[in-house]
Amino acid sequence: MFSNAVKLFSINGFDIKLDPSWLLIAALITWTLSQGYFPAILPHQSTGTYLAMALIAMLCFFASLLLHELAHSVVARRLGVPIKGITLFLFGGVAELEAEPRSAAVEFWVALAGPVMSLALALGFWILAQLSETLAAATPVSMVLGYLALINLILALFNLVPAFPLDGGRVLRAYLWHRKGDVLAATETAAQSGTIFAYVLMGFGLVALFNGALIAGLWQIMIGFFVLMAARAAYQTQLAKVAFDHKTVAALMQRDPIVISPEMTLSEFVNRIMLRHNVSFVPVVEDGVLLGHMDQAVLAGIDREHWSNTRVGDVFAGLDGQASISGEMPVQDLMVRIADTGRRKFLVVDGHQLMGVISLADLTRYLRLSDLVRHR
Repeated sequence: MFSNAVKLFSINGFDIKLDPSWLLIAALITWTLSQGYFPAILPHQSTGTYLAMALIAMLCFFASLLLHELAHSVVARRLGVPIKGITLFLFGGVAELEAEPRSAAVEFWVALAGPVMSLALALGFWILAQLSETLAAATPVSMVLGYLALINLILALFNLVPAFPLDGGRVLRAYLWHRKGDVLAATETAAQSGTIFAYVLMGFGLVALFNGALIAGLWQIMIGFFVLMAARAAYQTQLAKVAFDHKTVAALMQRDPIVISPEMTLSEFVNRIMLRHNVSFVPVVEDGVLLGHMDQAVLAGIDREHWSNTRVGDVFAGLDGQASISGEMPVQDLMVRIADTGRRKFLVVDGHQLMGVISLADLTRYLRLSDLVRHR
């Protein structure tokens, strides 16, 4: 998900990473606080003071986000859910779970841990702000502490909204899962709540834009879009987990696919196979023995004027571990292979014998059918 994230350090075995998109929100928060928020609540300070207050507040806010995600991670690990690490990015922070919680109870406690941490931080910063103002009148320190108390309270309350993938949406899913015993149905309902919340948030963003609040409006629209995409992805992921459970590649592959001979020319391959049958990934077979495959990537490396006098056997891609898989491979493992390599089409082989072919499109088609059957 965060291929460009850079590891900063580790805490108790958790890798803390920073995505480049974080720099944008860090700059935006610093600019907003130094130019608007702090000058409004504490006037007559120097530009340097406002900038220092904004930088400290921004860094402490992201430290608070990190503690929020660490709370999720620590509870998840104690309850048996493996965690890859924590990444700070444009929309805050995320604990990267390697597997979904095994039960509704685990889901509930993992989801609740973050908001509880944020509420505790809000209370702690508020107490410190009150002590600071008791010892002296309003100062830059007390204003920064007050801001941190407020932002942590907002963070906790926002995350408790029952809209997936927010923590409140995960709590909702845990409740529905416990009540009905159907994690897929629970995920669907929670994702629907997330979709509704996302559209409401984007609607408020549009209203803000029309009222001249450019940054606030764009920010609400961006967050709404992120929630919308995450909610849809969560349901699709859970649907895939249920639909592909205990299924192997052999159960979903295309048997008896179109094959070509190494003696065929590239022009024949394009005109008689690719265009006529609308396929772009074709096994190369000779005397019943699988040799490799032809696809658009291989074809693109040959100049068109040479297609008529170039044989498939001269240029095809041979068998390798990337494009060849076993029919016994679990479909869930194939999904991981697709995500890791970016490859979408595979030969299903048994030694040098072709069993069939399978593609991401086949898996997507099966998912759509599973969803349609479920809602009939």
